[in-house]
Amino acid sequence: MDLSDAQWRKSSRSGGGGDGNCVEVAFVSEAVAVRDSKDPDGPALAFPADSWRRFLSSLTGR
Repeated sequence: MDLSDAQWRKSSRSGGGGDGNCVEVAFVSEAVAVRDSKDPDGPALAFPADSWRRFLSSLTGR
């Protein structure tokens, strides 16, 4: 998957304590990509959008 034009944004749930533990997400086509904000040129994981929605729902209990 080509993520060179992805619009990355930092998760609002990332650690805000200045410890650098942040996750970035990008919505690309029918997928959601996730990467470590400390290593933007490093690897990224991509998940089908419906799997990502189920994952988030499992965290919120909705």
